[in-house]
Amino acid sequence: MQTAVLRLIQKADNPEIARIIRAVLAEFKANKPGTVYYDPTTDDLHTLFSAPHSEYWILELEGVIVGGLGIYPTSGLPAGCCELVKLYLLPEARGKGYGKMLIEKCFESAAKFRFRQVYLETMPELKNAMRLYERCGFTYLNGPLGDSGHFGCDLWMLKTLV
Repeated sequence: MQTAVLRLIQKADNPEIARIIRAVLAEFKANKPGTVYYDPTTDDLHTLFSAPHSEYWILELEGVIVGGLGIYPTSGLPAGCCELVKLYLLPEARGKGYGKMLIEKCFESAAKFRFRQVYLETMPELKNAMRLYERCGFTYLNGPLGDSGHFGCDLWMLKTLV
């Protein structure tokens, strides 16, 4: 494994993480309306994740940003529930355990903020991510929770933290 660093997002990271998010969505042909590809907050994640009870973790390999993941208290979610948001990794960071590392870090963040459940939205185009979520204990729901505004996501999952 290369030297991996997980750190909280900084304002200077905004352009690079936005580029990564859009590149990954385009790679998987998931760059469609109703996704973060078109969400204006994607260009300023630092400000978005300055909200209380939210954190976005940047993954660096050998000093280069290769992805990230965060938790966010999305409007309309049940009490004690946050959303796992914006897991995007460049190809060189996939299949090496970094996605799981980011998810576990976000579980720690959620627990720190006393969330008991973690919700996520995804889409069939992101099959590898779906398998990762399943391995991390997420189960499928029949419909969405909360009000993310991401109508392009049509798969919903939930995990109860121990």
